[in-house]
Amino acid sequence: MTPVQHDSLGEIHVPHGALYGPQTARAVENFPISGWPMPRRFLLALGTIKQAAADAHKQAGRLDEEVADAISTAAGEVAAGTHDAQFPVDVFQTGSGTSTNMNANEVIAHRASELLDGQRVHPNDHVNQGQSSNDVIPTALQVAAAVAIHDQLLPALRQLRETLQEKAAAFDAIVKIGRTHLMDAVPVRLGQEFRGYAGQLDAAIQATQIAMTDLCELPLGGTAVGTGLNAPADFASNVCLFLSEELRLPFLEARNHFAAQSNADVALRTSGTMKACAIVLGKIASDIRLLASGPRCGLGELTLPALQPGSSIMPGKVNPVLCESVVQVACQVVGCDAAIAAGATGGVGSLLQLNVCLPMIAVNLLTQIELLANVSNVFREKCLQGLKANQERCEQFTEQSLAKVTVLAPVIGYDRAAALAKQAHETGQTVRELCHELLVADGTLSEADLNALLDAKSQTGA
Repeated sequence: MTPVQHDSLGEIHVPHGALYGPQTARAVENFPISGWPMPRRFLLALGTIKQAAADAHKQAGRLDEEVADAISTAAGEVAAGTHDAQFPVDVFQTGSGTSTNMNANEVIAHRASELLDGQRVHPNDHVNQGQSSNDVIPTALQVAAAVAIHDQLLPALRQLRETLQEKAAAFDAIVKIGRTHLMDAVPVRLGQEFRGYAGQLDAAIQATQIAMTDLCELPLGGTAVGTGLNAPADFASNVCLFLSEELRLPFLEARNHFAAQSNADVALRTSGTMKACAIVLGKIASDIRLLASGPRCGLGELTLPALQPGSSIMPGKVNPVLCESVVQVACQVVGCDAAIAAGATGGVGSLLQLNVCLPMIAVNLLTQIELLANVSNVFREKCLQGLKANQERCEQFTEQSLAKVTVLAPVIGYDRAAALAKQAHETGQTVRELCHELLVADGTLSEADLNALLDAKSQTGA
């Protein structure tokens, strides 16, 4: 028979062997929504916060040393993932995340009691001492996101940028035609094109670093509404010190707890940065996919690694699958940002002293970070590292382009240059051929001057 436990609402059945207690059991019954538990990184952050809280209370003499040590050990096990199966509460739960906070408190209290040979450790009085779900859950959200950015996303973006810079150097001597509005434009070097991609990553990395720093200012210490009721004055600062040492990031207590707890602005700004990063990756992948189109009837200026057959009906077809994966991730990240923005909106999620969409916001923010990190690594390893340039194709397009008349405009005037372009298009001649026939023949330009003007590489700058 399932054991019966009691809480302030009365009796509730809790499964045999469960480390959690009645509040978690009620949440499992109340929220059979998605089947999605809170993410591993969130539980790591939550366990570490509970560990830090026990340590802070022990150092201040507010918790018995043995009880504090047992809580710290149990919380460390939660952070390490030992008890992930004991966290069944659905993402779509109470908007403050109280169910997940109490899930952690109950698991840690039960496990600490086991470590103390049955001595009673209380989930609220001991594990949750000096805390409220209203400051713990947004703190866990920010800690988890900051750590994910630091440990996973930034390294992936930096490695991707390095690979793009390497390709920029390798392709620097290859002159190709530029395209604006998908129409022929003046020449550009393929290396310059890739230097532009690397520059976009530089900006994305800088913005991501700023977002990570923003996340490190934590709401912990404000308890229920920002006043800090029941939280000792030194508690939050000591927890932040513990977290900084444990997780290697500069965490500090929020300067304004009322602002920190009444909205999800930090998550919203971070999500916006993730969206911008996703759009950068999507643009790079889309450009590379277009430049590699073909192999015979497309642009064909790049050659992608052949990873898998591309069609169930067309033999020999190979598709730009990694580029398409990046584009889909970019779309998903934009979707996550829309969910976070909706959750952060006053009248929907942020009302008075509390945002009530925190679990959903946490899941979407962590999903953004993980997807971007993973796809950056795969895009770099399986696509960009093996990417090759088709120099002959680039040179062929450059010579055929009607945009070559641009360099002639300062010499012969815009109108005459435009007429030359039109005539070349109608006759099928190249600009060079037509200029030999007309401008060199009538003495407007010498052969040497024409060749110097039409030298594509000289038109690409530094």
